[in-house]
Amino acid sequence: MSETAGAANQSARKPPGLRERMRATVQAEVVEAAHRLFTEQGFDRTTVDQIAAEVGLSRASLFRYFGTKEDIVLGRLEESGRRIAEALAARPDDEQPWEALRRAFDVITRTNEAAPRERVLSYLRMLQETPSLRARHYEKQMGWQTLLIPEVARRLGADPDRPEDTRPSALAAAALACLDVAAKGWVTCEGKVPLAVLLDRAMGALAE
Repeated sequence: MSETAGAANQSARKPPGLRERMRATVQAEVVEAAHRLFTEQGFDRTTVDQIAAEVGLSRASLFRYFGTKEDIVLGRLEESGRRIAEALAARPDDEQPWEALRRAFDVITRTNEAAPRERVLSYLRMLQETPSLRARHYEKQMGWQTLLIPEVARRLGADPDRPEDTRPSALAAAALACLDVAAKGWVTCEGKVPLAVLLDRAMGALAE
């Protein structure tokens, strides 16, 4: 490894500064307070002013951390999308695109398994039952699809810049639809069947 590459890697591993850590701490406090209020009152009945008051922020200050009330719920989805895309790119080159997508979604299923079940169920119910959140969630998942398409195209030997080749987009969209169906099924069965099993069933149905 060259000295330049080594320096670049050290820079990439540099821990976040004090400002970034403080920002992350405040964001976590806002998310925790907001989710508590959402659970008690419902998403639509909880105001931004109430959330701000819970953590000692002004309304204007809260909006410096989150652009919208919906972003308090969905803000972490962008990071999840990046993690899924990284997991997909790390899969073996000889793995078929559909199987690689399924294994990349382990990022989501493992997080689901590690978190308190009732908390995740409450979060997903709110997400599925609130129209404004469903709309924003769809937008976020479209962003995930955009991240996944180039790697799917590479595995197919397709050119992602050729719009007439719809295979990469179709596979990415279908995989995300299966993930959504599995999440809805997980909520319906109250988490009694693991999300990973439901996802295997959904994606397996299309593989057949």
